[in-house]
Amino acid sequence: MANSSRLAGLVLLAAALAFALPAASRAQLQTGFYDASCPNAEALVRQAVASALASNPGLAGGLIRLHFHDCFVRGCDASVLIFSPNGTAERDSPPNNPSLRGFEVIDAAKAAIEQICPRTVSCADILAFAARDSVNLTGNVFYQVPAGRRDGNVSLFADAFTLPGPNLTATELVEGFRNRSLTAEEMVILSGAHTIGRSHCDSFLFKNRERLANGTISPAYQALLEALCPPTTGQFTLVTTEIDLSTPTVLDNNYYKLLPLNLGLHFSDDQLIRNATLAPFVDAFAANETLWKERFVAAMIKMGNIDVLTGTQGEIRLNCSAVNTPSSSSDGMIETILPDAAAGEVAAS
Repeated sequence: MANSSRLAGLVLLAAALAFALPAASRAQLQTGFYDASCPNAEALVRQAVASALASNPGLAGGLIRLHFHDCFVRGCDASVLIFSPNGTAERDSPPNNPSLRGFEVIDAAKAAIEQICPRTVSCADILAFAARDSVNLTGNVFYQVPAGRRDGNVSLFADAFTLPGPNLTATELVEGFRNRSLTAEEMVILSGAHTIGRSHCDSFLFKNRERLANGTISPAYQALLEALCPPTTGQFTLVTTEIDLSTPTVLDNNYYKLLPLNLGLHFSDDQLIRNATLAPFVDAFAANETLWKERFVAAMIKMGNIDVLTGTQGEIRLNCSAVNTPSSSSDGMIETILPDAAAGEVAAS
């Protein structure tokens, strides 16, 4: 009964947040957007996510991160999904390659939806639904996702370098989130998604040697990481480890409990307790998991509103990895794919 009450409270919080958003955002996106045009859309996405997590629970963190990396570059327009034969799209850039996971889950959901509701549901909305379902299936937290996003038709290799990286200072992290209209607290809140994430050796090993010298990482933990990662560790070393070693497939507040023990995997994780403004948020969320989950839901909804395309903007891609061609255009627009290797661009015009 207590769990049901908490979940009901989260749903009400999500609804309240929708009204707390700026008027422009409320007009752009709405819950139940596909109730009439494709009533089974969200159920089909959930089926695809549940099937994927049944065989690989770790994909939940990957799907949340995929949504995050999409929204932080050009807004939530599914530009991160676009494939370039020349390797010049967002997904090819070092901040995304080879670490991004879950593309096949989005493709499976899109294929299932196209079978019953062709040219209707955007890939950007599917990403948002898949992230929400990953939260639900790993953390027992359900919330409504306002929808109505449209898909972008530009994906630039260079743009991905604006993503917050694992070696940023607290000041740099706060500034990066502020540039997307997210607060310092929301940065700490969304960082909690690392509780079900994985990371490649190159994103933490070398920087953590500096932390070892500074006494900001547990020596035993660093020794474990050194043993895990091969001596030739580099960008394309595919060895990974869980960010939260204790409960890696459960969305809980354990991430925050590990930080004061000097068990944060990344320099950026550790920065949350080295800053006088951010540390109290860590303490609050470590002490109260329900509080963190409530605020995580709100922050995820807010993040999903970053620079969305709506109405007649963009398109509804028929294939999430490709901009529509003239013969497949869902909007009657004349479109061509223009890859520009020098600029790192895939565009439609």
